[in-house]
Amino acid sequence: MRCAIQPMTLADYDEVLRLWQHSEGVGLSESDTRAEIGSFLKRNRGLSFVAREGTGLVGAILCGHDGRRACLYHLAIAPSHRRNGLGTKLVRRCVAELKKAGIPRCNVFFYTKNTQGERFWLKLGWKKRSELCMAQRKVGSPRVPRC
Repeated sequence: MRCAIQPMTLADYDEVLRLWQHSEGVGLSESDTRAEIGSFLKRNRGLSFVAREGTGLVGAILCGHDGRRACLYHLAIAPSHRRNGLGTKLVRRCVAELKKAGIPRCNVFFYTKNTQGERFWLKLGWKKRSELCMAQRKVGSPRVPRC
């Protein structure tokens, strides 16, 4: 398997979206529209990548940072290309670019029931942080009133 890894561009969006939609463990939301991904890629130039074999897209990963910490999102590999090190290569490419940018830490989020994803990340040396919890709120949603 000889895959070319290259920076993700908005031109890749339709193929990447199809890959994400057909990858277990990838949760999509309103943040994954063409416009939102375009804004993300613009703010984080050269940090997200796709993998291609010939003309076909077989892998993708989003990577961005806030100047202090980075996050990886939506790592997906086509079933035909799994267990060959391609996911690891994509992650290493992101981490190398973050190092060049001077970003010292990177986070990854995965669903608690995504045991395959958890095994992958732990095998690569990521540490599970059981003392942390994540909360999320849609920015435009009304605030819950206090009692």
